[in-house]
Parts: sequence; C-alpha cells; structure tokens
Amino acid sequence: MRILSESERTYLEQIFVKLNFSADDAKFLADTLVDADLRGISSHGINRLAWYAQMVKDHTIIPTKQATVIKQRPGLVLVDANQNMGQLAARLAMREIIKKAKQTGIAMAVVRNSNHFGTAGYYTRLALEAGLVGVALTNTRPLVVPTNATTAFLGSNAFAFGFPAQPHPFMFDCATAAVSGGKIQVKDKRGETLPGEWVVDKNRQVVRDPKEAEEILAAAAFSTDQKGGGLLTLGGLFEENSNYKGMGNSLVIEILTGILAQGSISADTVKGKHDFSQFLLVFDPAFFGEPAKLAADATRMLDRIRQLPAIPGKQIWIPGDREYRLLAQNRQRGVEVDEKTYAQMKTLGEELGVTLPGSR
Repeated sequence: MRILSESERTYLEQIFVKLNFSADDAKFLADTLVDADLRGISSHGINRLAWYAQMVKDHTIIPTKQATVIKQRPGLVLVDANQNMGQLAARLAMREIIKKAKQTGIAMAVVRNSNHFGTAGYYTRLALEAGLVGVALTNTRPLVVPTNATTAFLGSNAFAFGFPAQPHPFMFDCATAAVSGGKIQVKDKRGETLPGEWVVDKNRQVVRDPKEAEEILAAAAFSTDQKGGGLLTLGGLFEENSNYKGMGNSLVIEILTGILAQGSISADTVKGKHDFSQFLLVFDPAFFGEPAKLAADATRMLDRIRQLPAIPGKQIWIPGDREYRLLAQNRQRGVEVDEKTYAQMKTLGEELGVTLPGSR
C-alpha cells in the first residue's frame, strides 16, 4: 500500500511528541524517516518506528536528554548523544562542523553514547546543502560474521559520501555488510526469499528464509549467548571473492566510531550498555578549485559511466540515481508501506492516541 508522504510526516511528528520528544526534535526525526521512505530506502524509514518506540519504552533511548558538545577545537568536535536518538546527536555534530569548516576548510566530529541514526546519507546531504562535501559513518549492533568466521562480531557499519554533481549530487550510502539488517526485516515482512549471499547460519551456510535470518540476526544483535551466523561482509561467502575487503572496510569504521568515541565496538553493544558511535567529516571543495567546475567535472565522469555499453535489458546506475528517481516519483504517488509495518503503525497509533494515515 501507499500513503502520502505529508500524511506520514504528520503521523510521525505526533507519535514522536507522544513519546516525549520536543516538537522540534519530533519534526526532525519525522523528516529523517520520511526522507528514507521517499528515496525507497524502506529499511530505514517508517519500518523502524516500532523498534524506536520500544527502545524509548525500555529506556534505551531517553527523549528528554539532550546531545551536547563536550570537547572541541577549531576543526574537531566530540558530541555526547546522552542516550537520545542518534539522529539528534548527528544533527548537532553536523551543525557544529559545518560552521567550523566554513572557517578552517575541514572539520570532523565523533559522537558517543548514541543510537541508530537513520540513513548515513541524510547527513552528507546536510553538508552538500551548505556547499561542503560530507562523509558519515556509524557502527551498529554485532550483525556481521568476519571472513571465515561463523559468529557475528562486526556491525553492518554504514558509510556515506556526498559530492556535488548534476542532475543530482553523487550520493554513495551503503552498509559494509552485504546488506543492512533492516533489509532483512523488510524481506521478512513481505514474505520474500532472500537473494544472493546475505545471511549465513552457524555452519556458514547461506540462509534463504527471511524468518530464519531474522532469528539469527536477533540472537546476534541482542544476546551475549552467541548461537552463530549473521550477515556476510561485502564480497559474500568466499575469501576468493575478496570478502576480506568488506571486513577491512567494516574495521576501519569500527576504529573511527567506537574506538575514537571511547565507546563500545559493535561486538560489545550487547553487554549492558547500548551505545553506538558515529563519525562525521566535512570539507570545503572550493579550496581545490572553483565549485561549479568541480561539480561539472564530476558530472562528466558520472555521465561517461552511465553511457557505457550495457548488457541487454540493463541500465547502468550511478550510486544515488535510483534514490533521486524514486524521490521524485514517491512525492507524487506516496511512499510504499508493507502490511505488517502498517499494522504496527495502527497499534502504536491506537496506544498513543494518534490517527493512522489513510492508504492510497
């Protein structure tokens, strides 16, 4: 089914206020979820709402606490999320380093004591809107089995990078696992078989059933009693396909997030203290050349790739192309919501006294 994005936005703002977030915070949180759904990133849109609400009820997320800057230099910022939503801490961190980069040319921030922060690409777009280039990283729950391992240890650890170009910015935003854990949830809700090499069991055998995969990931992410199995790294099942490169990418993010933040690495987020960490970096491309020319040069390169000969029936996509195409389409036709997520929205709305948006 589909719902109008503005109806989704109104519903989400009301839900977050009922969950004890301020009106301003509720508006921002709603925007991050609606933005993901508009871009077809259902794994990080309203699909996450029931999980967020449960974490508020469990006091994993504390809406009344505010993220604060606890340490800074001209090009560096350390932010404490204070157990509130990762989106709110990342917004504060991005605002601070954007101001600094306007003066210094480059600035970076690390966020500690945080939670899930939505799509990493959302924050790189904030940098682009300010005329800067952005990078955003986060660690997660332990969901990913390293090369040749049978037990999850690494996070799905997202990486996003944004650079000016036409007809839209170059936007690369992905997990360093084969997929994000949220995509397994979406497949499960839709009753779809898992394609490719996404999840393995305790014997490192590929899992196709999304419900079995969900059970494996839940045990990996929320239990100290590891039963084995998890998401595969980029590169899939076999070392011969260079899956150690995906593992290496994930480890770089662990170091720049959990280690720099002096928080938990992904493997330790199940041990009492639930804390994710984020890393954000922005720089001014104008130092290197005239911004319009840099954007034009990037555009020419990307267009050359789009225009290369392709196999029959296939189109060559640049990272971000699909998301911007869907953004334009979904603003008109509404965002897609699966039946299980809609049922969760109905239950939460009834519990908190918020009217459910109608489907199209």
